Amino acid sequence: MECINTWYGDIEKSLFKRFSEIKLLVLDVDGVFSDGRIYLGNDGEELKAFHTRDGFGMKALKKSGVETAVITGRTSRIVEHRMEHLDVGFIYQGQNDKTAAFDELLTKLGLSAEQVAYVGDDTPDLALIKAAGLGIAVQDAHASVQQQADYISRCHGGHGAVREICDLIMLSQGQLHLATGASV
Repeated sequence: MECINTWYGDIEKSLFKRFSEIKLLVLDVDGVFSDGRIYLGNDGEELKAFHTRDGFGMKALKKSGVETAVITGRTSRIVEHRMEHLDVGFIYQGQNDKTAAFDELLTKLGLSAEQVAYVGDDTPDLALIKAAGLGIAVQDAHASVQQQADYISRCHGGHGAVREICDLIMLSQGQLHLATGASV
């Protein structure tokens, strides 16, 4: 088996080629951008933590010409604010049926599923893990999601997994140099 050596370990050459074909990166939020925990204040205020490395990766990926989107089952102003700051092109919140949003994205952008990478962490993500050309699970994803994924990140959700995926896409497309100079 021929492999490509990356910062994140060796990746089989055929899988690395699939990273190079990605035109759209779609991500879940809770458990992917965050560690999956939700902090609630006494007055019901919801807080989430986002890693700056993930934000840096998203901005660099966008600069490289790859479109970005999030599809999440929950609705949160925090998510809207963070994703707008990262210049995420498409933000779908409150999606009980993530497949409908995914199909809408493909139509809007004129892409095939093979040109899309989807990153998830739990069973609501399984349909898109299977539908995307490159289905990705974060390191600490539910076992059922990991079993269906084409790639499992070395980093955990909320701890650099998004940056890892962005880096691998840019590396495979000869654009990793763009991972410098982005502000988060």
